[in-house]
Amino acid sequence: MDARRLVPRTDAVLADPRLAAAAERLGRAQVKAAVTRAQQQARAGQIDPAAVPDAAVAALPARVSTLTPVINATGVLLHTNLGRAPLSAAARDAVQAAAGCTDLEFDLATGARGKRGEGMLAALAAAVPAAEAVHVVNNNAAALVLAATALTSASGGREIIISRGELIEIGDRFRLPDLLESTGARIREVGTTNRTTAADYAAAVGPGTAFVLKVHPSNYRIEGFTAGAGVAELAGLGVPVVGDIGSGLLTRHPLLPEEPDAGSWLRAGAALVMASGDKLLGGPQAGVLLGKASLITRLARHPLARALRVGKLTIAALEATVCGPPPPVAAALAAEPETIAGRARQLAGRLTAAGIAATVVSADAAVGGGGAPGVRLPSAGVNVPGELAGPLRAGPAVRRGAAPAVVGRAEGSHLLLDLRSVAPGEDGALAAAVLAAAGLTAGPGPAPGPPEPSAAPAPVE
Repeated sequence: MDARRLVPRTDAVLADPRLAAAAERLGRAQVKAAVTRAQQQARAGQIDPAAVPDAAVAALPARVSTLTPVINATGVLLHTNLGRAPLSAAARDAVQAAAGCTDLEFDLATGARGKRGEGMLAALAAAVPAAEAVHVVNNNAAALVLAATALTSASGGREIIISRGELIEIGDRFRLPDLLESTGARIREVGTTNRTTAADYAAAVGPGTAFVLKVHPSNYRIEGFTAGAGVAELAGLGVPVVGDIGSGLLTRHPLLPEEPDAGSWLRAGAALVMASGDKLLGGPQAGVLLGKASLITRLARHPLARALRVGKLTIAALEATVCGPPPPVAAALAAEPETIAGRARQLAGRLTAAGIAATVVSADAAVGGGGAPGVRLPSAGVNVPGELAGPLRAGPAVRRGAAPAVVGRAEGSHLLLDLRSVAPGEDGALAAAVLAAAGLTAGPGPAPGPPEPSAAPAPVE
């Protein structure tokens, strides 16, 4: 008999309890597609017809979304390619609560329509007392586009004055001048790449000026023969000063003294300040606009504001980030190097006991995400064999959803797992992922837990 006649019917395979349960979780279409592929393998003689249900189950994705959970062991706290700031537990709970129907624009007490995101806006206003009002859009580039569009179209002038040294590229070939010119505004460049003074701005201000734009070049530094004008110097020019602080600090951070914050720039005289929500603020992707009530109102009522508004999940996560406990990025910044080294020793000990060559090393982590360029964050990590990099990113355990993907940093023939960017609660999952990538299973020893205070990290060998 032709073995192809033994291939089970689709409805019979779909009746398998494992596949029936998967259809409830993933949807019937995805499960049926996996069954069809398994049947084709059987018809081609690649598998036994009786193995079709097992093959279909093995081919099912771990989740409906193609996004894969990742442990960020790169040492870059705000890794743009890995989604920047991980949300806090409070923010994740808020997103879960808002996932269904919620009182987004409804006043439960009166039964009337309510103000969208009122709690989130109040939380941001309380966090930055120098701001008269707050508005939120879907990212910081959108905040800049909205400000440029609304403030140039509503004023007599369409010219934006900016220093040549602040015409930055914000990543993925998106350049600030292109972004501004797309709004129909005209750019008036002043000064030079390395030196721009308040007098340069003053000489350029005229009837056609809409505002002066002050941009913090947060993803690079210019050193040597340099000069720049501060917000306080520009505030007396007779036109609004709009500030883009970039990395998202609402208040000054003691570990990042050179990084500007929204409160300081507003107190110095900026009329409007914008910042990212998913960088040092530690929340979801968003563009936060803070400043004078008259300007915020003009922006919020502009037709473009509707196209750039955020959804309920962002509103929930942002409010919880601002009101809740410190987010993971804040904890990672504040982590003591000695504590990180203790965690690294525990992780290396567990991996070594399982037969994996693992060495504790010192490391330098970075803020990332276009923030605090050049700031060194002393850290520690574990070097493992470089051939584990591929399986850790996309090995069988990751594809099955049995382990998160792990992304580290290539260091010669080794893969460095820098623990400053790994939350302490992820240490156990990280160890299990490395063991799975090496084709091993977790041993009987305890998972890495909170380490004891320890000595400084061992030097790189």
